[in-house]
Amino acid sequence: MAQSKASKEAKATAKAERRRASKERRSQLWQAFQMQRKQDKWLLPLMIGSLVAIIAIFVVIGLLAGIVVFLAPLGVVLGILVAFLIFGRRVQSSVFSKAEGQPGAAGWALDNMRGSWRVKQAVTGTSHLDAVHRVIGKPGVVLVGEGSPARVRTLLGQEKKKVARVVGDTPIYEVIVGNEEGQVPLRKLERHLNKLPSNITGKRIDALESRLAALGGKGMGPGMPKGPVPQGAKVRNVQRAARRR
Repeated sequence: MAQSKASKEAKATAKAERRRASKERRSQLWQAFQMQRKQDKWLLPLMIGSLVAIIAIFVVIGLLAGIVVFLAPLGVVLGILVAFLIFGRRVQSSVFSKAEGQPGAAGWALDNMRGSWRVKQAVTGTSHLDAVHRVIGKPGVVLVGEGSPARVRTLLGQEKKKVARVVGDTPIYEVIVGNEEGQVPLRKLERHLNKLPSNITGKRIDALESRLAALGGKGMGPGMPKGPVPQGAKVRNVQRAARRR
C-alpha cells in the first residue's frame, strides 16, 4: 500500500514537472517571438505567407484528387511546421549577426553545435581577448581561433605544437573565425566543421579528450566572456522549443 502511494506521488510529481517544463518552453518561445517580431519586419509576412501558401497547395491538390478532407489538415500541420522553421532560422540569423565580432562569440557558437563535439573554450589566449578553442570530434582535433588574425596565428601555432605531442597521427585542423580571406564566418562555423572528413572513431575521441585534458589550459582567462549573449538566450533552446511545438 505504501509502495503504491509512493508510486502515485512520484507519477504526480513527474507530471507536474513536465507541465512546468512545457510552460517554461512556451514562455521562452513566446518571448523569443516577440523580440524577433519587433526587430524583423519580414518575420510575420514570411511565416503567414508560407502557412497560407502550403495550405492552399494542399487544398488544391485535395480538390483535384477528391481527398481534400485528408489533405487540408495535413497542409495545416505542414504549414505550421514550415512557419516555425522560418522563425527558428531568422532568430538564428539575428543572433549570429549580433554576436559576430564580439569576444567569446566563436566559443559560444562552438558550445551550441549539434553532435558529439567535445569543446574546451579558450585553452589559450591573450589579454586582448584573442583566444583559441579546442574541439575534438570525428575529424580529429580542431583549433578554432578568434581575435586579431596576427596574434591568433601565433597562438594557433603554439597550441598545435602542444597538441601534436600527445595526439600522435590524429589530424589537427586550424580555423580562424572572421570575414577576411581564408577565414570562416561565425554563422558558417558549424557547417565548416561538419564538412571536415571523419578520421577517427568515438572511442578514440574519448581517449583524445582524456589525453588533452592533461595538457590543461588557461580556461576562460581573466576578462574572457563565456559568450556574446546571455545564457538564457541560446538559439538552440529556441530551436528545440520550436520543434517540440
